Amino acid sequence: MPNKRVPHLGFTLIELLVVFAILGILATIGIGSYMSSQMKSRDSHRKTDLKNIAIALETFYNDAQAYPTSSAGKILGCGATGDAACSWGSAWAGNGVTYMSILPDDISANDYFYHSEDGTSYELYARLENTADQKAIRTDEGAAAGYADMICLGTTVRCNFVVASANAELPAVIADGGEE
Repeated sequence: MPNKRVPHLGFTLIELLVVFAILGILATIGIGSYMSSQMKSRDSHRKTDLKNIAIALETFYNDAQAYPTSSAGKILGCGATGDAACSWGSAWAGNGVTYMSILPDDISANDYFYHSEDGTSYELYARLENTADQKAIRTDEGAAAGYADMICLGTTVRCNFVVASANAELPAVIADGGEE
């Protein structure tokens, strides 16, 4: 009886390993790209929020001839008398005037930070996730940085993006992880 070779149907182990390796590489690239686009989308949302708040601040200025002052990173301009701290994510209404039906809140665990000591200027801060963003503050050496005393996450993560009135004096820039 002659030795007949029976053809094997299917794939060899090597072929399967190569296919799985290629699929793994493609999945890694796809997930990385997806995560990056999500991060950039959240940062774009933060920038838009701060610009909208800045428009409302200018409206407040036109009404009161001063910007609202701040306390613990919040706008003082809510309540019946207009001197209570406004909560991020709720209405900004005071003295019978609604400036924003919802004062935007950061879409993640970060906080926005508002600063105005005497009502003559203001700064609005946020923490961008993408520290390589062109609008994120950097040191002169190009390292990721944040603004001194402006905390946007917990007790240590500094804000790295600002929208401010034209006459505002911004605080010192400190490298991320650096001491004040």
